[in-house]
Amino acid sequence: MLIAFDLVNWASRALSLFNTIALLWLGITVLLNAERRTWGTWVIGLGLVSSGVFFVGHSALVGVKFGALSPEMEFWWRAVWLLFVVHPYMWYLVIAWYSGTLHSRSHKAWFVAVSILGASAFALLILVNPLPTYSDVLRQSSVPVISVGGLPVVILVYPVYSVLCFTLALWMLRHPGATQRFMGHLARERAHPWLLGTSVALLALGLTVGAMAAWFLRGIQDREIDLLSAQTLTTLTTLDIIVSGLISGVVILVGRAIVSYEVFTGKALPRGGLFRDWRNSLILAAGFGVFTGAILELSIDPIYHLLLATVLMTIFYALLSWRSYLERERSIKSMRPFVASQRLYENMLAQPEPFDNDVATPFGALCDNILGARVAYLTVLGPLASLVNGAYSYPSGNPVPEIAGLAGKLLFSKDICVKLDPSECGGAEWAIGLWGGRGLLGGLLLGEKRDGRLYAQEEIEIARDAGERLIDGVASAEMARRLMALQRQRLVESQIVDQSARKVLHDEVLPVLHAALLELNADISTARDSVRNAVVNLAEAHRRIADLMQTMPATSTPDVARLGLVGTLRRALEKELGTAFDGWKLEVDLETERQAWTIPKLTAEVIFGATREAIRNAARHGRGAQGDRPLHLSVSIECDSALRVLIDDDGIGLGTGGTQGPSSGQGLTLHSTMMAVIGGTLTAENLTAGGTRVTLALPIEGMKETAE
Repeated sequence: MLIAFDLVNWASRALSLFNTIALLWLGITVLLNAERRTWGTWVIGLGLVSSGVFFVGHSALVGVKFGALSPEMEFWWRAVWLLFVVHPYMWYLVIAWYSGTLHSRSHKAWFVAVSILGASAFALLILVNPLPTYSDVLRQSSVPVISVGGLPVVILVYPVYSVLCFTLALWMLRHPGATQRFMGHLARERAHPWLLGTSVALLALGLTVGAMAAWFLRGIQDREIDLLSAQTLTTLTTLDIIVSGLISGVVILVGRAIVSYEVFTGKALPRGGLFRDWRNSLILAAGFGVFTGAILELSIDPIYHLLLATVLMTIFYALLSWRSYLERERSIKSMRPFVASQRLYENMLAQPEPFDNDVATPFGALCDNILGARVAYLTVLGPLASLVNGAYSYPSGNPVPEIAGLAGKLLFSKDICVKLDPSECGGAEWAIGLWGGRGLLGGLLLGEKRDGRLYAQEEIEIARDAGERLIDGVASAEMARRLMALQRQRLVESQIVDQSARKVLHDEVLPVLHAALLELNADISTARDSVRNAVVNLAEAHRRIADLMQTMPATSTPDVARLGLVGTLRRALEKELGTAFDGWKLEVDLETERQAWTIPKLTAEVIFGATREAIRNAARHGRGAQGDRPLHLSVSIECDSALRVLIDDDGIGLGTGGTQGPSSGQGLTLHSTMMAVIGGTLTAENLTAGGTRVTLALPIEGMKETAE
């Protein structure tokens, strides 16, 4: 009999410790994670915490000799009856609040009846003292209490009261009211089995406690129970195990409803991390309860109890840290496709036509590794639709469904996602709006999860952010590619127009003007005033056309590929650009010129275009309002950690005013943008000695990457 008692006592301690940890964790988690702490949230949270606190005392008293009399035993004897009266009413209130039937007209009568019964039982325990005290139980003395048939009235009221509370809770779960909460109907549908099981377990618990209390108090009053016998102690401990086991079942069921669908925290969707933490807390509670209960049964010095419990807690913490590390590694691995380079830079420079920037790989990783979706679709809407061709599907190859009014549904919905009809949307059940600075960018359509569970809130948020990033990346790359193509076309067209204009002016216009001047000058003595004015106008036109030809570039873009960057620049200075200055020089060594030959064609074109624009700006604005001011140009090219082109002039400098002609600054702005696209920079500054310096810089690493 001694061995059986020890095993039963061990089981009682283990269950008590399990309930202590699980109830406290659940109660604190509900209060801390609640989105809106309404009175219903406070009721369920404080109810769980108070139950956990009760089991703290229960764990301290389990195994204590029943005949020991102390103030704490008297306190817990009173507290246990109060908790068993209060908790049925709290569960009834929570379910009434959650199901939305608390304020319905048809339920008001039941609410009043349950409240009166609960208040009566509570008042009897507090004011009338209808139960014997703990010392009376030990002495097995008859105490004058209000009784019927030898049983205290509270013992007769409690079964009726608890059965009514839990029966009404079951009825309300079967007939819930309307909900205003996002996805509330779905949360109720998914949480219904767990809450139903909890109510059934609580009903069984109430009936069991009522029957145990009636048997125990009746036996005490009739002196039929020997409290100090081994048989009675074993029976009482076994009954305690039954009650604790029922409470453990209640904890597991209500915990599953809380963390899986967050029916009491008010969140729109559950969070996967909360479910994992709850599962880990149950493992910790069970393991700690079993091993600590066994340790307390050992006949050793109490210090060793503490040491063994400390070692046990350390082991569990190490295991939890190990699992957290594995979870972190898994998360990093699943996110790697999103942070890996898609080589947009190289593709943009190497391919003038639209290119595939491999959106399918990160999109597939998102749907498979992170979301676990059966099907998914990524579609582009709004202003970016013209930049992104088509849509993406998972698994790859599935046709993307045409969903009428999808943009309108997403625009006018305030929820994180919109419910869809899977039969009309290619299996997709949810639509997530993807937003940017200019409004709606697109939609991410998700089918059900492979494991049948709901999507966690953080999964929806990650899916939304990842979808927005994918669309932004595709649109930005396409926009940059088009900008590069336009600039390339602009360079070619500019050169063609310049060469055509030069040819027409030189071969056709100037000869005609020159002949007209000769003919007019032949009879200038007899010419009328109008003829004399025509001569003056023609002379002015001749001068302006000659000046225009000096400012127009004579170098064509194909020369960059044929002569290289340095050769093209030297030729432009010799034949065209240099004539606008009183003197110019180009400084570059052989090694730098060799390095410049390794620059990709498009990169060299961008650098040459920016250099030419800087030189033309110096020629146009360097003298300011003083047309006869001497102006000299110095161009130097050097290469160490970066290829740098320095364009210096000794003009009036930046921001000094007095420039000739309008200058919007758009030329250098455009070329600075192009330099940024190829990984370089363009800066302009005033020199200390006077004049202006424009510096073009391209890192060597950037040159190598573009060459590859």
